[in-house]
Amino acid sequence: MNMPLHERIRADFEARILSGALAPGERLPIELELMDQYGCSRMTVHRALSALAGAGLVERRKKAGTVVARPRVHAMVMQVPDLGAEIVKRGQAYAFRLHRRSLSADGSAAPFVVMPATGPLLELVGVHLADGHRFAVEHRVINAAVVPEVTEVDFADQAPGSWLLQHIPWTAAETRISALGAASADAALLGVAGGTPLLSVERWTWRDNEPVTHVRQLFLAGTYDLTARFGPEAG
Repeated sequence: MNMPLHERIRADFEARILSGALAPGERLPIELELMDQYGCSRMTVHRALSALAGAGLVERRKKAGTVVARPRVHAMVMQVPDLGAEIVKRGQAYAFRLHRRSLSADGSAAPFVVMPATGPLLELVGVHLADGHRFAVEHRVINAAVVPEVTEVDFADQAPGSWLLQHIPWTAAETRISALGAASADAALLGVAGGTPLLSVERWTWRDNEPVTHVRQLFLAGTYDLTARFGPEAG
């Protein structure tokens, strides 16, 4: 049985995207060009592009056409993920760029922090990159009283979350997920307009009841999702 034309168009572009022949961010031909190429109606082209968008392979933007979507990074809500490792797992090049680093001897920190600590706190602000594109802004505070060796690490190009997972075991964690509009400083770091919708993932970790870190990561909408799997308790 012959494949419907809209399915053939969808399959053609799906194969090119999955093979890497069409890279993330690359623009697809406009609808009129596709109509001429396949000898079909606008409705047929529209159905094919809608199917690709529904599968998360392309993004349809007003006045900008259709572009290949950047891969989403998936993480388990109940885990403490290594964001860099998750990006690499998706086949993308990962990098971290530190924007600000400060050590507060009296325990004061950025206003967003809700982490009891009486000793020094190390505040870090940086940007995660995927294939050279700004992926997320990270605001992190680390309890240097519990992790004194952290003050010797400059984090110029090493993500603090990766370092913590490799060096400091945690015994408890809490995650809070919300949506918000980008504040001006975060918007500037992400290269977007103020008020742009962001996914906020906040996480606290403890080691033996001592707070280790509080982090807030802000993701552009459509680049990151979280999954949790639950089941009935045993017994």
